[in-house]
Amino acid sequence: MGTSRSGAAARPGSVTLRRRGPVLEQAILDAALEQLSTVGWGGLTMEGVAAGARTGKAAVYRRWPSKEDLVADALEAGLPSLGEAPDHGSVREDLYQLARRMRAAMFSKPGCALRAVLHECDTTTAERFHGLIASGVIEPSVRLFRQVVRQGVARGDVRSDAMDDMVFDVIPAMMMYRSKVCGSEWRDADIADMIDRVMVPLLCPRDG
Repeated sequence: MGTSRSGAAARPGSVTLRRRGPVLEQAILDAALEQLSTVGWGGLTMEGVAAGARTGKAAVYRRWPSKEDLVADALEAGLPSLGEAPDHGSVREDLYQLARRMRAAMFSKPGCALRAVLHECDTTTAERFHGLIASGVIEPSVRLFRQVVRQGVARGDVRSDAMDDMVFDVIPAMMMYRSKVCGSEWRDADIADMIDRVMVPLLCPRDG
């Protein structure tokens, strides 16, 4: 009797919470990330998001006319920051700490949601998110790797010719590939092994 039709449609037996403005919008965005990280892009529905946010479907559609619009805003609002470039006195330690930050971001709820979008969307749909991925993920990570390598060049523990765009792709590419294809959870020991066996030989001055 006191529950609206849209509220009742959110989830059988659920209680629709009366929230408005930014509070309701944040609840919807959080619910979208939760859906993406648990059921993936293919399983996400506007109805499911409304149920997770404990609101009516109409409240979702009033703000976001499509699934793509909702997911884009949810990812933009939720993607974690990688912070500033670490500087621990050696390129080995700096890369190790930066890779650990990347792991934390990858396995956060927004990170899992982003990976669902990257790996499940068809080409046409994925184009909708290219700008967001570039500005929110690729550009910040490249900036930090570039700064870490530049610090190493200044200290003398990195070759001056190592400032190469392909070098900056190695850690993100390995972590994404082994996470998605091989199911690696990237323990600290795995990250240290990658740095010691791949990155240090790739970057450090060659003998002779």
